[in-house]
Amino acid sequence: MSELTPSLIPERIPKHIAVVMDGNGRWAKARGLSRVAGHKEGVNSVDSIIKTCCDLGVEVLTLYTFSTENRSRSKLEVAALMRILCSTLKNKHKDLMEYNVRLRVSGRREGLSKGVLSDLDAEVKALSGNTGMVLNLAFNYGGRQEIADAVNGLIASGAKRVTEADISGALYTAGLPDPDLIIRTSGEHRLSNFLLWQAAYAEFYFTDVFWPDFRGPELYKAVADYQKRERRFGGVK
Repeated sequence: MSELTPSLIPERIPKHIAVVMDGNGRWAKARGLSRVAGHKEGVNSVDSIIKTCCDLGVEVLTLYTFSTENRSRSKLEVAALMRILCSTLKNKHKDLMEYNVRLRVSGRREGLSKGVLSDLDAEVKALSGNTGMVLNLAFNYGGRQEIADAVNGLIASGAKRVTEADISGALYTAGLPDPDLIIRTSGEHRLSNFLLWQAAYAEFYFTDVFWPDFRGPELYKAVADYQKRERRFGGVK
């Protein structure tokens, strides 16, 4: 990192960072490029943020890769997003192995093609022996749908009453810590159906930077801002 990068307190690095990667289309439009070109450039930011999180000692990085609502976009763009995801996993496999990253996918499998599911499952298995950061892809994901699926799963198991712990254990993200820091790029200030249950006490960081321009130094700024905050979880300090 450059000398302009803020210094961070190692003991206060967030365990779980989640990111709404927004602004690919607007980044591309500002340059007279196609939306797909923006998505492709966004892959370079993904690589930078994964590496930076590994260097910082982040335990879980969740990336909002494809929402259930994204299916309303043109068939051309949806197909391109699927291709970019699968090709990126293949092209970045060596890097993910070098970073010692484990892969997890959170979302509905229904509606995804056999080819996409095969590629995702193969990469999850290939990286399963690693022991480092968990890269959790929120793919074909919707927060409300996740809660509904969790409750329906508990009902199907015979549950008559459920606790918060029961629901947490039935979510797509079961076993992962709730996010400490949620970042959204491109100047938007909303969750967009992302980690609705898990975000109960997350800290939020919003930036005007479009995702293709959000690299390691920008992540340092977000974490530095997070470290200035006092997290009380409803209590008093």
